[in-house]
Amino acid sequence: MRVLSGIQPTGPFHWGNYFGAIRQYIELQDAADEAYYFIANLHALTTVRDKELLRQYTFDGAIDLLALGLNPEKAVLFVQSDVPEVSELCWLLMTGTPMGLLERCVSYKDKLAKGLKADAGLFTYPVLQAADILAYDADVVPVGEDQLQHIEVCRDIAGSFNHHFGETFVMPKGKVLDQSAKVPGTDGEKMSKSYNNTLAVFETEKKQRKQIMRIQTDSRPMEEPKDPDGDVLMDLFKLVAPDDEVAAMREIYRKGGFGYGEVKKALANAAQRYWAEVRERREELAATPDEVYQILAAGAEKARAKARTVLERAQDACGVAGW
Repeated sequence: MRVLSGIQPTGPFHWGNYFGAIRQYIELQDAADEAYYFIANLHALTTVRDKELLRQYTFDGAIDLLALGLNPEKAVLFVQSDVPEVSELCWLLMTGTPMGLLERCVSYKDKLAKGLKADAGLFTYPVLQAADILAYDADVVPVGEDQLQHIEVCRDIAGSFNHHFGETFVMPKGKVLDQSAKVPGTDGEKMSKSYNNTLAVFETEKKQRKQIMRIQTDSRPMEEPKDPDGDVLMDLFKLVAPDDEVAAMREIYRKGGFGYGEVKKALANAAQRYWAEVRERREELAATPDEVYQILAAGAEKARAKARTVLERAQDACGVAGW
């Protein structure tokens, strides 16, 4: 099984990124025969237009993944733009991709609805995404349920190419990530950078404690028993606290007679303990940037070798090579 996933460098990773996806990516590196993980800086160009910021986000993304447990001995970690074969493959796929297919993509329509500028990069985003997947003969692509359409689009594009030019691409399958770990933001909505309600994984203890203490809660009196299920603080506490502390906190909720400030302090303490090791590891990596660059360079070399074989296969199939 060959697994592939890309992560956009659009800012610091937050709890939602980790519990909703990154943790599961890292677990897959042990189950897969091969695993490819890349920092999708070309995709990020549709939203990040500051070159220094993009460079910093890209490097930070690599450090963050390594600190969180991605092992370069088990998985290939690289930066998307360091594999130019993918961009060339994207053009081969673009020539056979129907406009209607792209117009139906939910992500494109959603971004238009939010008032984002409809440039060609945003419109053709799914084709580059397909090239990312197909370039490495990926069998499995872990995605959230709301992203399954991207895999179906990729399969449609690959299927069309295979139909016209013969069997060329491996047909990937989406692996739906476990979304049972609900990660609410500080306002109770889904944690998202676009909502400005995130808790960053690698935030300082002092700043994160302040963020947690500002989490919105209801105005029910202290003495009133409360349902722990669906409560913002409890949902976050379950992610970072050990099972015995979670059970004890659930009992406190059911009995009542407590203030939310007490729960927030417990949450901040649990978060500090939970993230302490990875934050320390990140500081060590940040202090040795040359080692990180070496890991990315080695990963890009491996990724290019694989992508080159797939690109040459596709070029030969459609007649733009060997003539």
